[in-house]
Amino acid sequence: MSLLVVGLSHRSAPVSLLERATLNADAQIKLLQDTVAAEPAAEAAVLATCNRIELYADVDKFHAGVAELSTLLAQHSGVGLDELTPYLYVHYEDRAVHHLFSVACGLDSMVVGEGQILGQIKDSLAKAQELHSAGRLLNDLFQQALRVGKRAHSETGIDRAGQSLVTFGLQQLSSGTAVEAWAKGKRALVIGAGSMSSLAAATLARAGVAEIVVANRTSDRAERLAQIITESPETDVSARAVPMDSVPFELTRADVAVSCTGATGLVLTADAVAAAVADRVSQDVSAGTTAPLDDVREEFPPTSVGVEDGCPLDLSAVQGASGFSVMGEAAVAGMDAATLEQHAAWVGGSAVERREAARSTPEAELITELATMAATVGRIPERRRPEPVAHIPRPAPVLSLLDLAMPRDVDAAVHRLAGVRLVDIESLAEASADAPMAADVDAVRRIVSDEVAAFGAAQRAAHITPTVVALRAMAAEVVAGEIARLDGRLPGLDDKHRAEITQTVRRVVDKLLHAPTVRVKQLAAEPGGAGYADALRTLFDLDQETVASVSRAEEDSEISKNRGPA
Repeated sequence: MSLLVVGLSHRSAPVSLLERATLNADAQIKLLQDTVAAEPAAEAAVLATCNRIELYADVDKFHAGVAELSTLLAQHSGVGLDELTPYLYVHYEDRAVHHLFSVACGLDSMVVGEGQILGQIKDSLAKAQELHSAGRLLNDLFQQALRVGKRAHSETGIDRAGQSLVTFGLQQLSSGTAVEAWAKGKRALVIGAGSMSSLAAATLARAGVAEIVVANRTSDRAERLAQIITESPETDVSARAVPMDSVPFELTRADVAVSCTGATGLVLTADAVAAAVADRVSQDVSAGTTAPLDDVREEFPPTSVGVEDGCPLDLSAVQGASGFSVMGEAAVAGMDAATLEQHAAWVGGSAVERREAARSTPEAELITELATMAATVGRIPERRRPEPVAHIPRPAPVLSLLDLAMPRDVDAAVHRLAGVRLVDIESLAEASADAPMAADVDAVRRIVSDEVAAFGAAQRAAHITPTVVALRAMAAEVVAGEIARLDGRLPGLDDKHRAEITQTVRRVVDKLLHAPTVRVKQLAAEPGGAGYADALRTLFDLDQETVASVSRAEEDSEISKNRGPA
């Protein structure tokens, strides 16, 4: 086995680079075709998700394989090799198997334990089989990865350690509130009708939203998804399909929108979202359900605490408490350097009618000197602490956006819009870094280690099988030749005796070969046992082409079985 994987994921590369390196369906097909056409690779499969791009191959040379796979990834992703290389990881042989099995169990996911990756691995295998780029090794590997992933989810509580990316994203939007309580009665817009969007729609329906609108460039898929949601016996949610050009209007009605398309450009720009929110807020104001955003912004505390011509000090408190001039020492006692500098700037020229006088007042110079001293020694001995300013919380968003696409569907500038909460892949990566790990993760890791050892042993044993088959075929030819020679010497031998002699010779050969072939399979399954096949071929002078033909026949049979009926 010479399995090699070269890739990058949310663990090795920034989201901005992953976004640029995303492979669409056509690029994945071309990458597979070019990989199997390359000299070092005999098989290839691509695992491309929203947060990883990995190229798996069976190679005959490690260093040449790494160089070739890295170059192909750079060519087809559109990111230069020099820029891509620092973020690539490489796994070989057993480490590559361990990596894929960990991925299948959700241990390497952004949200630990999520199960959607199993469907993505299955799709990757199906694509490689369809393009005839997956041979015996990758068929066995991906089939076993699916079994290991299912075993991890059925035998452990890994599902409790994490959830799907959709659920995790909705939890971030709900800001600590139970998703069901947060989503109840809301109007939802789902942009896209692929697997991730379908999962989002199903999750929102189970959470109790009042309505789901599905928008997609292909109307048939949108209508199909809307029909599935409406007819589902598990929920009671109405759903309808709309064309993509209806998204701006639907956005004015939606409380939450989830977007996951295959678009290469932005689906929702910051201007489009701002316009939708403004229209939504104006509608709500006219209905008397909320306050306009302009009014909300006026409630935020001013940048200064003064009440006279923008003065940064609370003049009434200073004058009423001490009777001193606001330019005096009592006014600045206890203030830090930044506030002193702000006050100095105000004294020096913020009031138009006092500009010339302020520039000539000694108080301005005094405050500047005090600010310098405060920056040096810390704080001026406090005589009066300023009155605390009440913190006014930011109003709840009128629109919540969940962007699960890679590259992103929603402009990152939406983060700065008032009245909008955006959760995207980048913010999910930051939030998941602090997510708690369940104790069941250790159990899954043990399962992965055991399965990697078993898979390696099976592959090493399978590697010697064609040699054993060729040896037994050679022995059968020797028996047949000797029986034919016996017939020439004893032409009068009756069929009964001839059959008995033939059977006796065959039993002798089988008994002689049984112990060596069983033992050589056991030895070959152990680490470092690959050389036993070569030893067997040398000892019995087996023809290499005969062994290769047996191996090809077994591989073709295995691939046909895995693909199933056409």
